[in-house]
Amino acid sequence: MINVREFFGDIDIYLFDQILKGRFSINKSILDAGCGSGRNLIYFLRNGYEVFAVDENPHAVKQVRLLANALDPNLSNDNFQVSAVEKMPFPDECFDAIISSAVLHFAENEMQFYQMLEEMWRVLKSGGLFFARLASTIGIEDKIQLIEERKYLLPDGSKRFLVDEELLNVAANRIDAIQLEPLKTTNVQNLRCMTTWVLIKN
Repeated sequence: MINVREFFGDIDIYLFDQILKGRFSINKSILDAGCGSGRNLIYFLRNGYEVFAVDENPHAVKQVRLLANALDPNLSNDNFQVSAVEKMPFPDECFDAIISSAVLHFAENEMQFYQMLEEMWRVLKSGGLFFARLASTIGIEDKIQLIEERKYLLPDGSKRFLVDEELLNVAANRIDAIQLEPLKTTNVQNLRCMTTWVLIKN
């Protein structure tokens, strides 16, 4: 019997949902943009994907390299780079899928949000899948306090750049994306709301 946690790790449940729907074809190239410790990469590393990742934190990238060496030693350490999401060291249209889990809400302002989004879009192949989870105002509008341009104080005490449905629709139109699924937002005890955004590149 498969140990599900060992096989998938502490994967984002909404990313797991996309895997179950068959959205990630085997032997495709995957970029985790803002990978952290690599919790969303275990399944892909175990199953023959060409995995790449970037993060601004050198310690996080070191952890991901160690994880990759253990699960898929054929992958080069050069696949895992210390880099800002808005300025990545990859050529245009080189990935079949991009994961952006809990990254975009760390934008300082709308300009940086678009810089990150457009850079991820640049390196995604035509027909490629874009999966994002990010904090939003959706469902928690009366419980957050605006600090500055789209920067809010949340009930959990954190400060985040928050999107809403209008901004996500405008952003999708700006990059000429196809929205693959309706927006899905999870309210975490009225402390924060996380929205799942799944797009296809035209």
